Amino acid sequence: MDKDFDKWNNRKKEIELNIENNDITFNNWEIWWSTIWLNLKTEACWKWEEFRRPVLILKRLSSEMFVAIPLTSKRKIWSWFYEYELEWEVNYVMLYQVKMMHSSRLQRKIWKIEHDNFLEIKKRLKLLLNL
Repeated sequence: MDKDFDKWNNRKKEIELNIENNDITFNNWEIWWSTIWLNLKTEACWKWEEFRRPVLILKRLSSEMFVAIPLTSKRKIWSWFYEYELEWEVNYVMLYQVKMMHSSRLQRKIWKIEHDNFLEIKKRLKLLLNL
């Protein structure tokens, strides 16, 4: 995959300019399409041209900040992934890619994960991070 850092930098500037108009309400357990930046090597980055990827909101920190975990539709079976079936496809929560994010990156709510699945994700994350 060719990484167009200049294109991403322009997209970041657009997001920054629109932060004042950002009036999004989000909560724990929700899965959103989110703008994800270009990253290095094996770090999760975008899907498609819009620099976006689904993320699970793990913890709302304020009206603007939250901790999220990106999802992938590529089959992953290692212990640092959690398989989760959305209505239309199986996704894998990338537990090792926990990120703190700003609400300006949120584009559209997709789903709200069930409580049991959310608790299992938290449990696996604690094991992975040895907390």
